Amino acid sequence: MIISIYQIDAFTKEQFKGNPAAVCPLKKWISDDLMEKIAEENNLSETAFFVKKNDKYELRWFTPKGEIDLCGHATLATAYVIFTYMNKDANKISFNTKSGVLEVYREKNLLTMIFPTRRGERCTAPNLLIKALGKKPLEVYKSRDYMAVFEKEEDILNLNPNMKELKKLDTSVIVTAKGKNVDFVSRFFAPNVGVNEDPVTGSSHCTLVPYWKDVLEKSELVSQQVSKRSGMLYCIDLGEKVKISGEAVTYSEGYVNV
Repeated sequence: MIISIYQIDAFTKEQFKGNPAAVCPLKKWISDDLMEKIAEENNLSETAFFVKKNDKYELRWFTPKGEIDLCGHATLATAYVIFTYMNKDANKISFNTKSGVLEVYREKNLLTMIFPTRRGERCTAPNLLIKALGKKPLEVYKSRDYMAVFEKEEDILNLNPNMKELKKLDTSVIVTAKGKNVDFVSRFFAPNVGVNEDPVTGSSHCTLVPYWKDVLEKSELVSQQVSKRSGMLYCIDLGEKVKISGEAVTYSEGYVNV
């Protein structure tokens, strides 16, 4: 079996920046085991697989360790592949996913995703989280992930988490602070799913955006994920939904022989 594969750098307009994702268009679904093996072999934070069904697309995401229920950068990358290589006249795509229907729009040079809000609830910081991060946050919230809020951007840049300890939490961790040149900055650690640090994470903004909307008292927010590769996200809080926009660029095109 020969499967097309694209590697796309998402949330950037420059190669070698943003978050790389593999995208595999399928004519029909292959086994979960094979998709997981392909994702493990790719060794990227996510590999996306999609199948066109009528006027929509079914979309699934796999890390090197298993399937996940929501991924922003791989959704952006998949939409970029469809808009660029398969349906150049389209301006809107609908994906059926494990997180419901996700829509992606093409708006000039930006691709815009509408994702469900995942507002965090304030909680006591687990001792293990503080130990793993090496610094006590100002406050901690819990949604799908833990979100640890720090005082300033330098705190986020200087964090060097103990991944072995962080993995014991069995959930991913967002760290964030107010930004100097953007509204807020963040990083995202997910050793529980085989990704120590994700370069740019769209899904974390489902929790970040409603928090910073309340703190900064503004609905339109510019975010920078300050990983080594870095990436920019342009966000709007829509209440029960979050609008997340970014750019993308192709790194490679090829085939998988399985």
